[in-house]
Amino acid sequence: MHRKIVVMGVTSTGKSLIAAGLAEHLGGRFVEGDDLHPQSNVDKMAAGQPLTDEDRWPWLDRVGQAMLGEGIIVVACSALRRAYRDRIRAVAGPVTFVHLTGPREVIEERMGRRKGHFMPVSLLDSQLETLEPPGEDEDAVTLDLTLPPDDLLAQAVERLGFSSR
Repeated sequence: MHRKIVVMGVTSTGKSLIAAGLAEHLGGRFVEGDDLHPQSNVDKMAAGQPLTDEDRWPWLDRVGQAMLGEGIIVVACSALRRAYRDRIRAVAGPVTFVHLTGPREVIEERMGRRKGHFMPVSLLDSQLETLEPPGEDEDAVTLDLTLPPDDLLAQAVERLGFSSR
């Protein structure tokens, strides 16, 4: 079986945790989208500066390239705007998006607990303003990030049409 899945959302929604869990559950490969950022993007975000679209295009191309290959590939990537998801699809082909969303207060609290991550809390508002939830015409499911991780993973598996192991 071949399937390309991006777990998306603003920072601190649990993208990496759920994407890694999905990949493991489905016997697929996990890719951390943050690892594909050029150092200039990481430096800019660490300094509290939002990325521009020009900053993002090469990164999104790398995300799409990471999805080329056999089997199930699950990537954690913000993919906040439709244009960004279109850019990934232009490189990777058909992709299913799992959008993790929830209250700003919960996301901000999670951000405050993260250690050693380059994304400061100050960029949360910028990400929320940029976010364009997937449209009805996109291959996507939306899940509530406030669910416990095991429940969230089970819902993702079910909503993506995979049977439980």
